[in-house]
Amino acid sequence: MLKIQLTALLILTAFSFSVAGSLSEKLTDLSVKHAFTFTEVSTDTFFTEKYVLYFTQPIDHDDPGAGSFKQRVFLAHRGFDAAVVFITEGYGADYAGHPRYINELSGLLDANQVCVEHRYFGESVPEEMNWEYLTVANAAGDHHRIVETLKNIYPRNWVSTGISKGGQTAMYHRYHHPADVTATVGYVCPLNFSVEDKRVYRFLEKVGDEETRNKVTDFQKEMLKNKAGYLPVFERHANNKNLTYSMGLEKGYELTVLEYSFAFWQWGTTSAETIPLSEPDKEKVIAHLDKVVDLKWVSTQGIRENQPFFYQAITEIGFYGYDVTAFAEWVSYESNPTFEFSMPENTAVDYSPEPMQRVDMFIRHEASNMIFLYGENDPWSATAVDLTYNSNLLKIVKPGGSHLTRIGNLPEDQKKQVMDTLKLWLNSSE
Repeated sequence: MLKIQLTALLILTAFSFSVAGSLSEKLTDLSVKHAFTFTEVSTDTFFTEKYVLYFTQPIDHDDPGAGSFKQRVFLAHRGFDAAVVFITEGYGADYAGHPRYINELSGLLDANQVCVEHRYFGESVPEEMNWEYLTVANAAGDHHRIVETLKNIYPRNWVSTGISKGGQTAMYHRYHHPADVTATVGYVCPLNFSVEDKRVYRFLEKVGDEETRNKVTDFQKEMLKNKAGYLPVFERHANNKNLTYSMGLEKGYELTVLEYSFAFWQWGTTSAETIPLSEPDKEKVIAHLDKVVDLKWVSTQGIRENQPFFYQAITEIGFYGYDVTAFAEWVSYESNPTFEFSMPENTAVDYSPEPMQRVDMFIRHEASNMIFLYGENDPWSATAVDLTYNSNLLKIVKPGGSHLTRIGNLPEDQKKQVMDTLKLWLNSSE
């Protein structure tokens, strides 16, 4: 009898911890054991409370003695009995601090929201930038520890999600810790297999309609063939923005022009009619290039801002280069340029294909309850996940869609398919 009473007491105590008390009290109790601090911040009417947490994370999850760093996490509260949307940001997360920020899935699922800033970005940066510890496995370890901790407060369904690199991060987290969440929704997230994934080249040869493709290529040819006339204007615009180019001004200009086709199709916000093919005013032409590509893209300043991304791209998660076949006679590059120039100074790197190959095998054969959304015209869909061998996943490609593809702008039939599938998975796990 005593044993039964003791067991019941333990169960009641555990249950009480997970559902009783205010959020602030729960966070206070957890923070001591799990090494994080927290501060309440402003929120709008959808969430009742919002906090910014700083988790002390090991810089290397395989070697706790290697040091630690503080990782910023935004927690927005809807209800203890509600699901949690777990946002695995691939970059910084300043936006998540805005009082009105609500992730699309949080609104659709009436859920709590946890947004994790990626290690080495924003405020989640170690004192010393030891690049060797910026790996997908360590990032997944960060996310695993946060999920394990906050499940003490929110024991119900967790849905991980992310956009672009954030969606990639969600994939990697599921590979390393598949049981952490009930389901995953990845938006426009590629799965690349090299530092020059040539599937992108083939995609750009066929994307959209032929007339628009020709206009894009003709614009690039005009700017490269007659770069002597455009280069001084490009330099002036760059100087006005305080931009410099480590590879030299001319190559920086060429790389910016080569990026034009990818950027044009990626965002889908530029009309083919606005491409200045016969514009005599070179100022307007460079302004157009800046609007579509952003002159900061391959500048020293732009690379520095996104250094952790480029490091990950060249070491593990892959990227694309530029096919110069159609422009060979007008560019300085004898072969397709790739992004090794973006690496931190005095840092030797080699691309390791195994991490992405393992993720690919996981998604094909083992993963469950994962939804992937892509835009048909987004070049990142060229390296989309392949679900050939796994039927317990869903891949949606929005017709004519771009990198801005979201559940909310899908055609109604696709939107219904996504939400019906997701809710079925969540209900099945209750």
